[in-house]
Amino acid sequence: MAAVTPAKSVLHSSRPNPHPYRFSASPSTLINARTTQLGLRPRLLHQAKPTKWVEGFAYGLGRNRGERTERLLGKPCVVTCTAEGIERGMMIGRRERGSLVRVPERFKVVALVACVMCLCNADRVVMSVAIVPLAAQKGWSSSFLGVVQSSFLWGYIFSSVIGGALVDRYGGKRVMAWGVAMWSLATLLTPWAANHSTTSLLAVRAFFGLAEGVALPSMSTLLSRWFPTHERASAVGISMAGFHLGNVTGLLLTPVMLSSMGFSGPFILFSSIGLLWLTIWTYTVTNDPRESDFISKSELRLIQAGKSDSPVSNDKFPPLRLLLSKLPTWSIIFANITNNWGYFVLLSWMPIYFKTVFNVNLKQAAWFSAVPWGTMAISSCIAGTTSDSLIKAGYSLTIVRKIMQSIGFIGPGVSLLCLNYANTPTAAAVLLTAALCLSSFSQAGFLLNIQDIAPESAGFLHGISNSVGTLAAIVSTIGTGYFVQWLGSFQAFLTVTAALYFMTTIFWNLFATGERVF
Repeated sequence: MAAVTPAKSVLHSSRPNPHPYRFSASPSTLINARTTQLGLRPRLLHQAKPTKWVEGFAYGLGRNRGERTERLLGKPCVVTCTAEGIERGMMIGRRERGSLVRVPERFKVVALVACVMCLCNADRVVMSVAIVPLAAQKGWSSSFLGVVQSSFLWGYIFSSVIGGALVDRYGGKRVMAWGVAMWSLATLLTPWAANHSTTSLLAVRAFFGLAEGVALPSMSTLLSRWFPTHERASAVGISMAGFHLGNVTGLLLTPVMLSSMGFSGPFILFSSIGLLWLTIWTYTVTNDPRESDFISKSELRLIQAGKSDSPVSNDKFPPLRLLLSKLPTWSIIFANITNNWGYFVLLSWMPIYFKTVFNVNLKQAAWFSAVPWGTMAISSCIAGTTSDSLIKAGYSLTIVRKIMQSIGFIGPGVSLLCLNYANTPTAAAVLLTAALCLSSFSQAGFLLNIQDIAPESAGFLHGISNSVGTLAAIVSTIGTGYFVQWLGSFQAFLTVTAALYFMTTIFWNLFATGERVF
């Protein structure tokens, strides 16, 4: 037990206190208190009228011995006890709404990450909608339209590996900031490039993809630093929910802005939002919670205690031959190939699909395309929460990753097969919604598995798998255009995509693991 210090020494009173083991009746003596042997440090919050229970409490202190009790608590303070390394907060005085509510720093980080992922995808989708009137104006064929759509991926494929390696070396904060700055600039330049020449448009879109290639590795690595293992899937789910809401934002806002502000309107809006986000990000987030000036000791202890992997060393990357020699690596690569193949087909071609197959106008096509992405944002959070719940319930990481990934591939495969028989835009929207909602479970599968098997080089491995997956996305985006032009329908390509989902599911369940490999 700690000894009790007389009030004069405790509160530095300027006059004798006849009751040395009680608080002085003077307001100044309490407010000016600095510390005690128990480590009590008061901090002035604000001038406020004491609440009734405080007045009664203060009056009772003096009434028992006939003292005149002043409103000693007229200036409320927070007393923080740091004895034995334990932080506790106690409010004395008036409690205003929100005065004691402190949002954990890791929640602020994931909120900002979700916002930038929303912006990341919205910037991509703008072109998927704006290209419809642009193609009509320039007389592009379906096959060349696929080439323009895929130009984003030309730069994206190169930046994934480089960006992943940079994230491992310099951290997610700095790399993400540079990425946002560059892709916001590319977004701003897109209308000018489209009016100048087709070559300029392809070059700007490739530069845009080059900048956006760092987003996912930065997100994955940053969240792995800021969240314990049992919260990581939920954090990724929230961030990817923002990513999918970017589809909704782009699909719904772009047609309205195209009709009201012209071709350049949506590009100017989203590039401006990017620069605003960048300002907040720069002064708020750090690469690691240990570097933050705002995080509490208790939250830092929670994060560090919940991590199963050792501290990260960014000095060396494992040899590429070593990475590619393990089947768990290939299970991640094949999963990324399949995920990107299906994802970019749906992302790039859904407005055109609804317009071509069901003859709906651009605004209606945007609505039908946006609904599946909006529900996918919700399912992303559900997938993350489900994964974390299974881990807390005692299931191994390997089992959890396999369950999540199986749902994420079998579900979309079945939905796309059924899509071949949809006769109305409503039925097609329902099936696409099911496909995208179930595919979001992949985020708690292969995307998190990268951190599981290679925590010290997750960015590098993410970049490798994403580059190969991007190559598959280029093939699928261009291939869809040629299939539609040659066969006159989307059915054949949807069937090929469904078969790919099923084959990758089998490979994943045979060779994936949640254990550390590198």
